[in-house]
Parts: sequence; C-alpha cells; structure tokens
Amino acid sequence: MPADLIIAGADTTTDSVQWATAELIRNPEKLSKAKKELRSAIGDKAQVQENDIPKLPYLNAVIKESFRLHPPGPFLIPHEAEADLEINGYTIPRGARILVNVWAIGRDPSVWPDPESFVPERFVGGSIDYKGQDFRLIPFGSGRRICPVLPLAHLMVHLMVASMIHGFDWEAKDVDMDDVFGLSLHKARPLKAFPIIKC
Repeated sequence: MPADLIIAGADTTTDSVQWATAELIRNPEKLSKAKKELRSAIGDKAQVQENDIPKLPYLNAVIKESFRLHPPGPFLIPHEAEADLEINGYTIPRGARILVNVWAIGRDPSVWPDPESFVPERFVGGSIDYKGQDFRLIPFGSGRRICPVLPLAHLMVHLMVASMIHGFDWEAKDVDMDDVFGLSLHKARPLKAFPIIKC
C-alpha cells in the first residue's frame, strides 16, 4: 500500500502543478502578482524553501483556485451506504455506491460566483481551506477518508509551483485547458510552455 500511495501521489501532484502553471500562464496578471509576492517575501534567493510557503498568501490562493477548478481526483473514493437513507428527497438504498463529484462542487454557480473563471482573489483573506473542513472545497476528501498524503501534497505543489515561477519566466503560444476524466484529472494534452531563464 505505501508504494501505491507514492505512485498515486506523484501522478496527482504532477497534474496539480501542471494545472496551476497552465492557469498562471493563461492569466499573466495573476502570474505577475504571484511573482511579485515571491520577490517581496523571499527576495532573490535561488530556491524557495519550505519555511517560505506561509509567507505567500497569494500563491496559496492560486493553489486553492487551481484545486477548485482542477481537483486531483474529480470523484472522491467511493463510499457504500451502510443502510437505506434519504438525502434531499432521494432514497439511497443500502449497499449503493456513492461518489462525491468534487469537480462539480468546485464549479457550482450557487457557491462560486463566475465559477469557470480562474480568480485566486476569491481565497485571499478568507477562511476557506481544502483540508477537509469546508465542504465547498474538498479536493482531497474529508473525515476518515481524507487523502493520507495531503500534508505532503500541499507542500510539494506549493514548492514546485513557487520554484517554477520564481526561477523562470514562462512563455506559451496557446495553452489548451481540455481535461480527461479518470481517477485523476489529467490535461488532455500536456502543457507546452518554455522556461526563460531570468538574468
């Protein structure tokens, strides 16, 4: 099982970094804001460190917004109803498999104004988090079945995105945002972006 977690975590982390980077490249004003925050918080240090992450609230908002639009797993781990139950007038029979559509929750217009747009500012200064307590944003699940490697995924995605935008400028001709549903949410075509080394 530990090997399965590592493999699954590597796949979803790669997807998450690719989605966040694609959104930033498509939204140069958001990328510029994130880069400015990095320069202000850590200066010209060559590498972003783990202890720098709490100093980057806008980057954190970028990651949350990316998880909202592109959750690592669009459907959470299936649950099985242990007894007949009724939810909002619907009867769920005992033994039925229940899937939580996190992708749809993240795009629900009754919860998120302008749900299809990439707007990290909706998370700046707010208390919404993705660590399983706020059901508007649960890309990693919640409760007993929350992703066991959430703390590592949180750290890795933040460090990788921060390092990529701090160390390079990025250029892309056309950023395709089509996705492919599966156990994880992949880009239909990999991001094709060119790093430009900052002098």
